[in-house]
Amino acid sequence: MPEETIRSRAALGGHPLHPAMVHFPVAALFGLVATDVAFVLTGDIFWARAGLWLSGVGTFGGWLASLFGLVDLFTVRRIRRLMTGWCHALLAVMMLSLASLNWLQRYIASEAVFPWGLYISLLTAALIAVTGWLGGLLVYEHAVGVEVD
Repeated sequence: MPEETIRSRAALGGHPLHPAMVHFPVAALFGLVATDVAFVLTGDIFWARAGLWLSGVGTFGGWLASLFGLVDLFTVRRIRRLMTGWCHALLAVMMLSLASLNWLQRYIASEAVFPWGLYISLLTAALIAVTGWLGGLLVYEHAVGVEVD
């Protein structure tokens, strides 16, 4: 752990907002993979509709959470100096762009799950895993947003 922590500027009561807000979008976009597989296996339109909702929650919630992460990236000099922070942000934008494409495709045609919806969901989930790992490095190795007593 570094000697000095890096405080978040996008915080409420000392609690950074970005890491608090990413859980629901992450869960929704991982759950999207499950609904896509269920739709492919059963052909039940329920799973396609559930996927549309999960895709929307994941996409719009992710973009909202990313705004708070960007506030920290652009306003805290010590975070801007971290390559990990830039990699985390770049992969998050790539992942959210794919999620947005996936949502839009489903919104236009809710049955558009196979094959491209499933492929994009799997790629999005893989990018979430890598992006989350980098976010963990920011917290645990660089003490971004961590209060040490």
